[in-house]
Amino acid sequence: MFRTALRNVLAHKARLLMTVLAVMLGVAFVSGTLVFTDTFGNAYKNKSAKSFDHVSVAITSSSGSSADESGHGPKQKPELTDALLKKAAALPGADSAIGAVSGFTALADKDGKLVGGEWGTTGANYFPGEGGKDPRYDFTEGAAPKSAGEIALDSRTAGRTGYRVGDTVRLSTDGPVRTAKVSGVFDTDEGSVVAGGSLVLFDNATAFKALNKNQYDEIDVKAAPGASEAALERSVEKILPKDSSTMTGGELKAQQDSMIEEQTSSMSQVLLIFAGIALFVGIFIIANTFTMLVAQRTKELALMRAVGASRRQVTRSVLIEAFLVGMVAAVTGFALGIGVAVGLESLMNSAGASLPDGPLVIAPTTIVVALLIGVVVTMLAAWLPGRRAAKIPPVAAMNSVHATPTTRGLVVRNTIGSVIVALGAVMLFMKDNYVKSGGAGVMLVGVIVLTPLLSRPFIAASAPLLKPFGVTGKLSRLNSVRNPRRTASTAAALMIGLTLITAMTVVATSMSSAINKMAAGAMKADYSVSMANFQPLTPEVREKLDKLPDVAATTPLRSTYGEADGGFVSISGVDPKTFGELVGLDFTSGSVDGLKHGGVLVDTDTAKDKGLKAGDTFPLKFDDDGEKVRLKVAGVYEGNEMLNGLFAPTSVVDPHLTKVVDKQVLVKMEDGASDKAEDAIVKALGENPAITVQDKDAISNEVAGAINMMLNMLYGLLAMAVLIAVLGVINTLAMSVFERKHEIGMLRAIGLDRAKVKQMVRLEAVIISLFGAVLGIGLGLFMGWVAGGTISNSVSTYTMEIPLGRIVVFLGIAALVGVLAAMWPARSAAKLNPLMAIKSE
Repeated sequence: MFRTALRNVLAHKARLLMTVLAVMLGVAFVSGTLVFTDTFGNAYKNKSAKSFDHVSVAITSSSGSSADESGHGPKQKPELTDALLKKAAALPGADSAIGAVSGFTALADKDGKLVGGEWGTTGANYFPGEGGKDPRYDFTEGAAPKSAGEIALDSRTAGRTGYRVGDTVRLSTDGPVRTAKVSGVFDTDEGSVVAGGSLVLFDNATAFKALNKNQYDEIDVKAAPGASEAALERSVEKILPKDSSTMTGGELKAQQDSMIEEQTSSMSQVLLIFAGIALFVGIFIIANTFTMLVAQRTKELALMRAVGASRRQVTRSVLIEAFLVGMVAAVTGFALGIGVAVGLESLMNSAGASLPDGPLVIAPTTIVVALLIGVVVTMLAAWLPGRRAAKIPPVAAMNSVHATPTTRGLVVRNTIGSVIVALGAVMLFMKDNYVKSGGAGVMLVGVIVLTPLLSRPFIAASAPLLKPFGVTGKLSRLNSVRNPRRTASTAAALMIGLTLITAMTVVATSMSSAINKMAAGAMKADYSVSMANFQPLTPEVREKLDKLPDVAATTPLRSTYGEADGGFVSISGVDPKTFGELVGLDFTSGSVDGLKHGGVLVDTDTAKDKGLKAGDTFPLKFDDDGEKVRLKVAGVYEGNEMLNGLFAPTSVVDPHLTKVVDKQVLVKMEDGASDKAEDAIVKALGENPAITVQDKDAISNEVAGAINMMLNMLYGLLAMAVLIAVLGVINTLAMSVFERKHEIGMLRAIGLDRAKVKQMVRLEAVIISLFGAVLGIGLGLFMGWVAGGTISNSVSTYTMEIPLGRIVVFLGIAALVGVLAAMWPARSAAKLNPLMAIKSE
């Protein structure tokens, strides 16, 4: 049976090509993902490990190192001071000690734009140790900063921005803009820089002032040669302040490795989900291929049964063929996967990701997984066709070239499919989100089972559209409906990808629209001014804005927290005179005017939770100073994701803040938002790279941009599934042409020319592709609607929006897929010799 199976594979290698390609692409996706994440994780670990070379024991404080940076909480007594550092360096077994501080530092590029994004730019201290050098940084140009007027840049940032030693740069750490000269350029193994961020170095004294620190973030002690980390840690623990703790260099490295593994594992899981979708789509192609091959070889299989082969042997023969095909596809897919991993690394580096260099990592488990997936998926998909082949009676098979599906089989399939769809529909309307997600998967499976039933009415409905094509249109329609299972399997592969794409597009489009509505409804102000890293602004920012002649009104938003009725509440201090002009609140009771008389505004959720209404008073304990006050509810408003919690006059909030700072400032201009108005605000604030000025459109676009970027990434990941579906259409048409050689020969003999034959095959491909597209888009819209029901519970402005433009594009792409997929099969059909085709069985 093995020799028979091998002979069959070699005899039908052209017809098995698309199956090999489908499995190969799925395996390549899986193996490429595993190789890439293993390589990236290993390189990142090796690179990050070097940053711990100077650390044997690290001392950290739980009290924090910022000097009232957030404006909340009581002042903490400094613990990690120079005195402690000197004590640590003098301990037995200690070689040296360095103090480290770091914090957000906004660096402007030559165009005045922020380098590295909101969180990407960090400032740190250069701590001159033995010989005046800091072992964390290796200078390639110039020297370390020595005064407040100097800074140093990491080499990657210098390369990106074009800054060189001696250039003057603009930067900001706590609001005011400052200028400094670049004293040097350095290389470093700091994790943030390795990950693509930027690092600015100050001299030690300047770093404390610029980064608003009152103590070191960490003191790193290096062991002397021959001393152990454990012994040094025991010595360090004897001098520790009460709120401080230690970790050895080995523990820090293990912690870092664990974080890297967690990050790469998350990335790997996301990619593998989409690889799984691609393989699931490939199952339909494999099953279709083996079903058609079995149908075309019924006489051969019947003869095997007649000469003594058992049903098991026939099934085993088909499975051996599947094993051989799967093994070839797995090996080639694994090799292609290595290329995918290398290409992905290059692509991300060219996009600015700055991945660390390292050797390609091919783990033994990756090889095993790739081979197992290729073989197991192929054999599972071929099992049902093999089982069907074994059930065909020898005499019946020898009397018929093709074994058509029985009516009973289709009835059973339709019944099972209806039950599955009904079960999925019930699960979709459950409250639990996990059950809903499972319901979406169950319904998708049910629709796949029902596709043969659904194919007939769809193809019948296409008759008017095919009428202009005459006889070829009629023939293509009849060919599409001839074998519903085959048409259904081919269309289902395309349907799966388009279902997911449509559902995600609907949710993303609706979410973007919800954010736009939220911003437009909640914000009457023309601009929002805040720090780029969302740290507090100094009150001087509002004072500068109030001096602008074109500014009509401003209000700060001063964020703090408190406790009311045993529960946590957020509190925003605002200007009661101008708040109503700058924010649009939908009140259920009371009004914004009550703020002017010392009252507070409460969102509906908080009011319901605390049992409050307009006119009520309630006790509130401020977190910052622990003082209790009694407040009166001036109004209850409908909250959302942008505006919620308590709004209180600044006169009520300010006395309880450790430090008066603003989360953001809302600004209304006399003549509304304009480029001129925005430019005036930016210049009034000293063209500060640390401060972000956004109008309503910019706030909406920021969220919409993130949503669209994620959606485009998902499109890219699902492209593999769609590509495999295209191979399925090609495969079905190619094998269908081979199966219908006799029929095509007869059509050619009675006058159907080559162009018409090509047109017939193309139209058949378009019908199948559009059937899959319509099913996928319809199911995707339904799932998008169900998902929207869950989202609308937490996002009040969310309503489902159907992206008609994109849906038309999806249908157009599906039709194009059909035309392109038919090129090779149509050409093969047109080249058939009529006489030779008529002689074939």
